[in-house]
Formats: sequence, structure tokens, C-alpha cells
Amino acid sequence: MPRILLIDDDQALGEPLAAYFERFGFALVQALRPSAGLALLRQQRFDAAILDVMLPEQDGFALCRAIRAESDIPIVMLTARGEVMDRVVGLELGADDYLPKPFEPRELVARLQTVLRRRTPRASDGCLHFDGLVIDPVTRTVQRQGEAVELTSTEFELLLLLARQPGRVFGRDEILNLLRGHEADLYTRAVDILVSRLRRKLEPLDPIRTLRNAGYALALRSAQGPAHA
Repeated sequence: MPRILLIDDDQALGEPLAAYFERFGFALVQALRPSAGLALLRQQRFDAAILDVMLPEQDGFALCRAIRAESDIPIVMLTARGEVMDRVVGLELGADDYLPKPFEPRELVARLQTVLRRRTPRASDGCLHFDGLVIDPVTRTVQRQGEAVELTSTEFELLLLLARQPGRVFGRDEILNLLRGHEADLYTRAVDILVSRLRRKLEPLDPIRTLRNAGYALALRSAQGPAHA
């Protein structure tokens, strides 16, 4: 049973949400304060975390940054009123998804199922080899010039999407649809943020090509095939 950590100071939210999650095979644990949530993450195994933006001690953005410094656990953020800037900041800090408050529990479950599904290994896939880059879809690991690179689940899924069809141009809306699994609440800035984060982590390689008004494509030479540049 996947274990989910909810960090939200609304004590009345945790118990009914835990009962609802149990119907879908999730075990939900609530922490009312960021310090308690961080302590639980360090002491126990969790498969995903849900962070409210409005929290005591520190806001959800600072908490997301603190978690990302220690872990690549999938993170879904609950943003007040669904403000676009809240979503942008959350994605820039490494969140995998967001949901505006108030929310429907079923949609939150769907978001969690999507981010967790990205972590499910596919045994039939082999490693993808490019100049300076090795991607393993089974272990969901990436090596850049022989060194391991820590990616969030969404960053890894974006890289894998491009790497499975090197040279093909993916439009921003297409990438969002493929990564999120639905077309709700699209905005292209989210893809630009993900690409920017991924590029920084893969430096000094320059693996992603931008085509103006078209989208993005993988621009590395395959170790087993012709160049895609």
C-alpha cells in the first residue's frame, strides 16, 4: 500500500481524507507542521508527499525546497485559489504537480496515481545510451558523463519522453498532456520551467534543442545510431 504524507495544518482535513484514500489503496499520514513532516520523511518511508502552501513555521514553497534538498519523492502542492504564480513557483522548486484549493478528493487521488505511475519500472525497457548520457527506464536512473544525476519524477519522465524518440519535436501542449495524463488547466510555461530545470541538472551537456514556436527535441547523438542534432 503506497504511503502518502500530507503536510497541512488543517487538522479536520486529515481524517476524512485518510478514510477516502484507503478506498483507493493509499495510506495517508498527516503532519500539522513542516518540522513534523520533515522529521517523518527522515524517519519513515513515504511514496509521495502533499504540501499545502499556507503553513505555519514556513510556507509550502520553502518546505518543498527543503524536501528537494534531501529527497526526490513525488510532491503534489495544494495552492490557494489556483494562482498561476503559485504553480510556477512550485514547479520551479521541484514539485511534480499542483492542485488548487478547494479540491475534490477524487482529483487529488488521480494526481497521486499519475505521479506514482511515473515511478513504476517497465521491465521490458533497456537502457538508452547517448553521448555522455545513459537513461535506465527500469531503475529510473540517469548518468551524465558517468556520474549519477538526481531528477524528480517529472523531470525524468520528460527526459525519457524525449529520449525514446530522439530528434522528434514535441510541442509544449503535447508534452503537458503526455506527462499529466489529462488536458485540464494547461499552460505552456510549466513545460518551459521543466526544461530549464532539466537543462541545469544535465550541464555541461546540452541535450535539449528548442525550436521556436514548435517545442523541444532531444539533440544528443545516440551511442548506437546516427546523430540527432
